[in-house]
Amino acid sequence: MTNFIDRRLNSKNKSTVNRQRFLRRYKNQIKKSVSDAINQRGVTDIDSGESIVIPNRDLSEPTFHQGDGGVKDRVHPGNDQFSTGDRIPRPPKQQGQGGGQGDASDSGEGEDDFTFSISKEEYLNLLFEDLELPNLERNQLDKLIEYKTVRSGFCAEGVASNIDIVKSLQGSIARRIAMTASKRKQIKVLELELQALNNDKHDNIQRKRDLIAEIETLKNKISKVPFIDTFDLRFRNYAKQAVPTSKAVMFCLMDVSGSMDQATKEMAKRFYILLYLFLSRTYKNIDVVYIRHHTQAKEVDEHEFFYSQETGGTIASSALELMNDIITERYNDNQWNIYGAQASDGDNWADDSPRCQALLEQQILPKSRYFSYIEITQRAHQTLWKHYQQVEESHTNFAMQHIKSVADIYPVFRKFFKKNTKSAA
Repeated sequence: MTNFIDRRLNSKNKSTVNRQRFLRRYKNQIKKSVSDAINQRGVTDIDSGESIVIPNRDLSEPTFHQGDGGVKDRVHPGNDQFSTGDRIPRPPKQQGQGGGQGDASDSGEGEDDFTFSISKEEYLNLLFEDLELPNLERNQLDKLIEYKTVRSGFCAEGVASNIDIVKSLQGSIARRIAMTASKRKQIKVLELELQALNNDKHDNIQRKRDLIAEIETLKNKISKVPFIDTFDLRFRNYAKQAVPTSKAVMFCLMDVSGSMDQATKEMAKRFYILLYLFLSRTYKNIDVVYIRHHTQAKEVDEHEFFYSQETGGTIASSALELMNDIITERYNDNQWNIYGAQASDGDNWADDSPRCQALLEQQILPKSRYFSYIEITQRAHQTLWKHYQQVEESHTNFAMQHIKSVADIYPVFRKFFKKNTKSAA
């Protein structure tokens, strides 16, 4: 049997094994901090990890110590103040020691709660363990990676059809200049000397002949340098580049009628953040489309989606119609994995709820991978909930849940995306 000891180091010279052991030991406290941090993030903010704070009381080790009171025998060496039977007065409280339960000290110093950072991957693992995306089995081909051929510079070897003439000639010119530069300099020097002898009145025929012969020899050597050599040839190089085919679009639909206050919108935001983070773990490319509606629906950006003050009555079908139009125009359901999430307090015109049911069943759900509906209210369910219940009974890619408070958001999300143990088995 072979035992492997992992001594790899990460930041601050802490071993990876120790870090993982620490995460396992304080998993409950870390998961609570992770879930609480959701409200501080934007919907598409997944580029960083998270700073986790664990109270010191949760990190302390159990110890044995003597409590206050009781009978205690103590020996004080070098005692020159007390005799047998004397009562020792209680020591006075030092300045800075209050009556609270904190860890204040007499020196004015204390110890803060333990704070450390986890990576993006650790953050997502803790947040979404034991969860999975439903209805992925019918589109497994989307998980394959396609490749496209792209230019990738030049290489010295290749087929004749890929020769790059310009690059090869540039290499040829550089090679010939490098190989003949010294000889050309010598020719120039010899020609200047020959010209000087021709201008001289004294005939030095033999020297002229020698210069002419030497110049011709150098020119012959230059002429023997080939115009282009196999060394100069450059071929266009091509490489295969991975093109991820798994891409998804997430539609966020929210009712912004007069009954939807800011607290309700914040709860919807936390749900949308969880959904976006979860989808980003499966798909390389993911788009987010924000649709807000009252009597009319409009596509907006994230800030306007959550914080705009525009309000009105409620016609929920307007958001579903706009979602269907955007899918038709921009997101081919054969190429995109379409997800939808609708948040509302349940108020809707009674005559409009059947229209919502028809749009979901006939237009949206046949194109969508999964559609979830959350009703954020403490009142009784309205007609929209009743019609959506009929949709849920007949479509496996539709789910709905009721949220009353912030504490319900993460449990509801886990119900939406819990693993199907039957299919896994």
